[in-house]
Amino acid sequence: MLHVRMDMHFSSRLQIVIMFVWCTVCSTDISCRNEAGEPVDWFIIYKLPRYKIGEVGSGVDYMYLDSSVGSWQISKYMVNTSQGAIGNTLKQLYAGQAYKSNSSVYALYNDGPPILDYIKGYGHTKGVLLFDHSQGFWLSHSIPHFPSFPERGYLYPSSGKVNGQTALCVTYRYEQFLGIAKQMVYLYPRFYNCSVPATFIAELPQLAQLCKGSKPRPPSDKSMEQLSSIKGETFVSFVKSEHFVDDIYTGWVAQALDADLLVESWQRQGHELPSNCSLPKHVMNIKRIRLPGPVLFQSHYDHSKWCVSRAYEDQVTCLGDLNRGKAQLWRGGGLVCTFNPLIFKAFRQVVDWYFGC
Repeated sequence: MLHVRMDMHFSSRLQIVIMFVWCTVCSTDISCRNEAGEPVDWFIIYKLPRYKIGEVGSGVDYMYLDSSVGSWQISKYMVNTSQGAIGNTLKQLYAGQAYKSNSSVYALYNDGPPILDYIKGYGHTKGVLLFDHSQGFWLSHSIPHFPSFPERGYLYPSSGKVNGQTALCVTYRYEQFLGIAKQMVYLYPRFYNCSVPATFIAELPQLAQLCKGSKPRPPSDKSMEQLSSIKGETFVSFVKSEHFVDDIYTGWVAQALDADLLVESWQRQGHELPSNCSLPKHVMNIKRIRLPGPVLFQSHYDHSKWCVSRAYEDQVTCLGDLNRGKAQLWRGGGLVCTFNPLIFKAFRQVVDWYFGC
């Protein structure tokens, strides 16, 4: 009987040790991180503009969304601190010093990078890649001059306070990054800080070229890639090069998705593209946003770029890089789209007013 109890005791201790090791491995895997620093499949933040209707805010407060919270939640953190979802996610690069590792790839890209002078010719796209041979995250966002160089730690630019901004983070297995890397060729992002160690170059030659400052030639003017998150959520990446001289929303995505789209993007007066109903599927500009609270603001104070299907049954949402502006027709850029009903509901219900055709 004693031996049985000892065996049971040993077995229980062994299970605890195994569970501890498993949880430790899970917590150290590269992934998007939620507000508490825990791994998540995906998250979205909506940074609120400083100038709202009837109110002047801090310019650093934001709404948070992931599959567990179910709807927009005002964050208790500020986006200019290293706490919160974006800060927790980037800590894996900064505090974890993954940028010094030979076992992971990372790239910071932004057409308007921090510190450095602006250079024409790059795609209008902003984001972060960080992954190893197991998994990692792709964080795409709309914030100029962000994120900071790894050696400087987490810094949020003062220029990112005035307007609204969005960010989408998705956790993917390594194999998915092979497709993402090919999409980057069309985007031609400005990689201002990056590393592609030797053990990755054979499978990621184009990413290595981009990291060195070269410009690989894309095989066509646009590309669509279906991606699967680590928990099996489907995302679709639409990217266009500078050679696809058209509005990505009207000329391609709305028609490909077979859905009328309501688009929120930063439109400067005199440079905006009007709502367009010339093709079978129409694209209309959103003019006012109403987030829970309520938080109400005009689209000209919103630098984010996203769209939703007008019809509720289509349930499509995309977040991305490009504004509906004339100059953007000649720029590389893209959108990441999803048919997730939770994400669709979150974005569709905040459309307060849009211009029809």
